[in-house]
Amino acid sequence: MHAPSLPHHPSPEPIISTRVRADTGDNVLIRGIIITGNEPKKAIVRAIGSSLPFEGRLENPTLQLINSKQEVIAENDNWQDAPNRQEIIDSTVAPSDDRESAILTTLTPDSYTAVMRGVGETVGIGLVEAYDLNRAANSKLANISTRGLVQTDPNAMIGGFIVLGSASQKVLIRGLGPSLPFAGKLENPTLQLVDRDGNQIVANDNWKSDQEVEIRATTIPPSDDLESAIVVTLQPAAYTAILRGAGETTGAGLVEIYALQQ
Repeated sequence: MHAPSLPHHPSPEPIISTRVRADTGDNVLIRGIIITGNEPKKAIVRAIGSSLPFEGRLENPTLQLINSKQEVIAENDNWQDAPNRQEIIDSTVAPSDDRESAILTTLTPDSYTAVMRGVGETVGIGLVEAYDLNRAANSKLANISTRGLVQTDPNAMIGGFIVLGSASQKVLIRGLGPSLPFAGKLENPTLQLVDRDGNQIVANDNWKSDQEVEIRATTIPPSDDLESAIVVTLQPAAYTAILRGAGETTGAGLVEIYALQQ
């Protein structure tokens, strides 16, 4: 999920993205990012809503970026108002709607949280994306997670990521719900991994049912038997992890993707 090169593209591709309903309170869209390595990483994080091509979208998203000390280090409402507006334009991935938000900044290795909300407590489907603008740096976007309100299709949680470089990458993907420490959580999450064409690679409902030995070997199995997990080795390409509730149940859920040692 890192390293220098997929085939050349005229614009960067998002290394990670998540589409899910952005609600209020505990159900705002929360995207966690960990940068590993020993050099700063230049990145752009986008909060997209009003340009999404369907009904029920978040019409005016705002974006906050928070560090591991829980300090807000950057925030934006309407990317054209950003102090580095021209730099966002020069990145070639500026949002297409002026009401959408973007933060372009250089981050030191650490853990960060991107939080997307609707202006005035509005709700709707939104998309958070993170782009690596300096893949040559000796740092990488490594472990990633997203927490949000999981609904039924087409509003399940959809988490996209790209395995970069020329080598395969072993990953652990977890779909959590019952272990979240608040009310309204997804009680029985299911997890599906598909390729960029939508073809299923693997799926899981209840992590102990399929790969219990491999998942325990990662040392970070889910803490609840009803939660889901997948261990898989992936070739460089784009993938999507989809979190749903068993039996079309709904609630707050969490998807996590860990890059494992080969």
